[in-house]
Amino acid sequence: MSEPRLVFLFSGHMIDAKNRAAPRFPPDKEPIAARAIATVLDELGAGAADLGMTEGACGGDLLFVEALLERGGRLELFLPFDEAAFLRESVDFEKPPSSDPDLWLERFMAAKARANVRVMTDVLGPTPEGESPFQRCNLWMLDEALAKGARKVRFICLWDGEDGDGPGGTRHMVEAVRSRGGEVRWLDVRKLW
Repeated sequence: MSEPRLVFLFSGHMIDAKNRAAPRFPPDKEPIAARAIATVLDELGAGAADLGMTEGACGGDLLFVEALLERGGRLELFLPFDEAAFLRESVDFEKPPSSDPDLWLERFMAAKARANVRVMTDVLGPTPEGESPFQRCNLWMLDEALAKGARKVRFICLWDGEDGDGPGGTRHMVEAVRSRGGEVRWLDVRKLW
């Protein structure tokens, strides 16, 4: 595999779970988010010579994946733990009622079929006691992106600017990228919807 021209690193909110108290990414906002992600990729000239890196959760991650693949880009999915656990935690959970069917699992499987899938625990070993697998995965992804050439990395996030529901969310990745001098392309959901 040739070295990528650019490396697009993505982190963003998942579609809201059914029991989420305050809406953050309701299912009906998916088309708005998809357009915003596609627009940024077009502005950055994403294409076949580029590589995308993300976890692959329902919502922002998979919208990014689909937009990148539509532009011919290559894809690496970084899972913080085995696939079955990742699907339960980040893809195939109960969501609010919607007029559209919940096809996130099918969308993940379609993305996986076109990606190089890397499972953190297979590569780095078990997550140490007391450490967040999501934070660890964020840092692993960032390290892998930077290893391709720091000037090649373009970080895109779909985020509300708030703390996450737990450790290792989008805020963590934004802070990690900024702490290493990286540029953040922030799609602020508070302004999108």
